[in-house]
Amino acid sequence: MRHFILSATAALALSVSAVPAFADFQGFDPATHDGSMFPAENLMAMVKAAMEVSPPRNGENYVIGFANLQRDIPFCALVEQGILENAEAAGIEVVVADNRLDGATALANAESFITRNVDFVIEFQTDAEFGAVIMDKLNAAEIPVVAIDIPMPGAGFFGVNNPRAGFMGGSYLAQAAVARHGMEAVMSGYFIEGELPQSGPIPAMRTGGQIAGFRAALPDFPEDQILTFDSKNTLEESFTQTNNLLSRIPEGVPIMGTAINDQAATGILRAAQQDNREMITVVGLGADEGETLANEEDFVAAVGSFPERYGNSLIPIALATLAGEELPDAVLINHQMVTPANICEFNSTIACQDVEVIDYTFPEEGFLAHLAALRDDPTLADVQNLIPTE
Repeated sequence: MRHFILSATAALALSVSAVPAFADFQGFDPATHDGSMFPAENLMAMVKAAMEVSPPRNGENYVIGFANLQRDIPFCALVEQGILENAEAAGIEVVVADNRLDGATALANAESFITRNVDFVIEFQTDAEFGAVIMDKLNAAEIPVVAIDIPMPGAGFFGVNNPRAGFMGGSYLAQAAVARHGMEAVMSGYFIEGELPQSGPIPAMRTGGQIAGFRAALPDFPEDQILTFDSKNTLEESFTQTNNLLSRIPEGVPIMGTAINDQAATGILRAAQQDNREMITVVGLGADEGETLANEEDFVAAVGSFPERYGNSLIPIALATLAGEELPDAVLINHQMVTPANICEFNSTIACQDVEVIDYTFPEEGFLAHLAALRDDPTLADVQNLIPTE
């Protein structure tokens, strides 16, 4: 199994000398692509090359089906916008459907794509139990698929480096809480984690990584002061569940929170604020809630996934697949910590804030031990390509 890490910006491009080289496809190489959008001429050249191998099913132009996770979630809206911008530049059509965080809806959307006779499908769907059924139908229709963030059996994968992203967020949260409130206070506090069990073991590597990263930074933190809940991927559910958990947390102690995404992390923050808790430290995942990150002093950082750049790789991946190019079976994001102090470097619409940022240290030794444990987990035997080597 192979995977490549995709950088967020050119300045973050990684050396890939230790992994197999793949042929450049009209300027696109997943091993070295910096995440930026290709010029229209490159994208149109990709379309031309793909059509020579896989003519459009309608005889005229390519039609790609994009099933979004839920269109009104900010992260998902940014992913959709990037896909549509790239498709427009390439001169291809995209049919957008909304999976509404529901497996049955995702299946119905996949069936509609088959009826529409699309050339390729980009799937962003949350219910792991429906993944195999959806893929069986798309495979029978001979429609190639790439899955975003939540893998589907037999599809290519593009998205979050779950173990590293989670470990970064959890370890940053622990260090930030200590810097803000002191070690003694933090050790009497509570760590709240918003999970997403319905999406299966791969996103669980993200939330599990958050807990492992937190424990790597604070190895003596009491186990019974770690509280988890099912966030269902939304701010509203996270708010409700956190509100329920607060009855178990004494007044006057620090509360540290993180979750599967920025929205669920924001739900933790809002519930703690409504309960008038004063020592709150929250770290998000995604960095798509930019205004919250910039303006809420207790939302101290987020692990950046850069959803606005997803389309810059997904459309080239789709066209390279249609062109018959050999591609890695997984392309993983290269994450960075985004804080109020550096957010303008990633989002030009939001000003960087003049705030003090912690001197963060990534617990490398602890992370390598965490990766070893993941590789030894028999439940992850079939997804070793989604576990980074370092």
